[in-house]
Amino acid sequence: MDKKKIVDLIEKNNIRFINVRFIDLPGVQQHLNIPSKMFLDSVIADGLAFDGSSIKGFQTINESDLKLVPDFDTAYIDPFKKEPTLAMSFSVVDPITNNAYEKDPRQVAFKTEEYIRSTGIADQIFFAPEAEFYIFDDVRFNTSINEGYYSIDSTEGAWNTGTNYADGNSGHRPKIKGGYFPVPPVDQTAEIRDEIVANLQNAGFEVERSHHEVGTAGQQEVNYKFSTLTRAADDLMTFKYIVKNTCFENGQTATFLPKPLFDDNGSGMHCHQSLWKKGKPLFFESGKYGDLSDIARWYIGGIIKHAPSILAFTNPTTNSYRRLVPGFEAPTYLVYSARNRSAAIRIPITGSSPAAKRIEFRIPDPSSNPYLAFSAQALAGIDGVINKIEPPKPVDGNLYAMSEKALSKIKTVPDSLEKSLDALKKDYKFLLAGGCFTEDLIQTWIDYKQHNEIDYLKVRPTPGEFELYFDI
Repeated sequence: MDKKKIVDLIEKNNIRFINVRFIDLPGVQQHLNIPSKMFLDSVIADGLAFDGSSIKGFQTINESDLKLVPDFDTAYIDPFKKEPTLAMSFSVVDPITNNAYEKDPRQVAFKTEEYIRSTGIADQIFFAPEAEFYIFDDVRFNTSINEGYYSIDSTEGAWNTGTNYADGNSGHRPKIKGGYFPVPPVDQTAEIRDEIVANLQNAGFEVERSHHEVGTAGQQEVNYKFSTLTRAADDLMTFKYIVKNTCFENGQTATFLPKPLFDDNGSGMHCHQSLWKKGKPLFFESGKYGDLSDIARWYIGGIIKHAPSILAFTNPTTNSYRRLVPGFEAPTYLVYSARNRSAAIRIPITGSSPAAKRIEFRIPDPSSNPYLAFSAQALAGIDGVINKIEPPKPVDGNLYAMSEKALSKIKTVPDSLEKSLDALKKDYKFLLAGGCFTEDLIQTWIDYKQHNEIDYLKVRPTPGEFELYFDI
């Protein structure tokens, strides 16, 4: 979309405000509002200055100035604003040089796409994330010097079969791990899910399907059309915004927390991805295992080799590792397979269509910063192609049903954020290719996660510890 088209869009829809969106380092979307006249008069030409020292993971106070520049192609009319508002993603640049700001996650994604083109291997990389989420009716939590708890409730939760409601209890609700996918009245979220889909479509999404997921208490999945790496990350941030605000307007709350419920399925973000060149897919070759080309197999080899450090970006919270346990469809074994959902990488059945051939990395979760998570996966995969890294042999059996002796020969994912960060400290050079990530960004990420999350939780007692140890 060029300047003329964005001006026409603003005038045609009587847009009063531009909602400026950008991403901090941990992956939380930030925003500010500016009148559309200011946007047209100055921001398009000059950008928008802001204080980078107030944004998590960005600048120090003595060099705080940064600048935001608009990306017209990301514009959509915000369905939740009373005044006509156009939401738009902005990238961050240095205000003196106008060069890409190295800690801006969007710039990392752009540079990753540029680097892939520069290798000559491919000129496009596509991503299709499947970000699962829960819809709850009530969420309360607190942590203080003398208190630490969380409480979740949902009228759809299996634990409410015996609750005495004023207007009666219907008894219809999904059992634990029983939400995939019964019709209403067991599925009590069909209507709000349709409203989410409608809002997504109005924002330009091509929605393919929506359904209740495995978890009780409103676990959901909505699938939409793939896009290029950076656009897929943009779409995911918009997707999360629309999901959360649709639920908020209906008096409910949505969360993309990987493991909000004990003993039920967590929420993953399976990442489908493929390489193309000159309009032709590069992952398909008929007759080979899974109809995978050598390029696809080496790409898989790169992801599996670098997976422990990739997880520092694809599974970047302490809560992420409460999902990565056997028995809940979250894969922990670093192998690939056709059809097998207990493997880290699955080859979806696509028939004889070369264009549909892709791989599905099943470990990531939606707590990640998608710009960094997608870029880390892509750079690992390209490293695999460049160095012709062979993955371990595919495993078609149910990994959860194998003997301990057989499983002992298979690499597994790190079981904590701390271990993933340790892996990143040792294995990060593949991320530096093309200047996509920088050593400063990686070190900032490690320090932020260690000091603000791991150390924060280490010193806080949990309710489970009281249950285990109070009577000692």
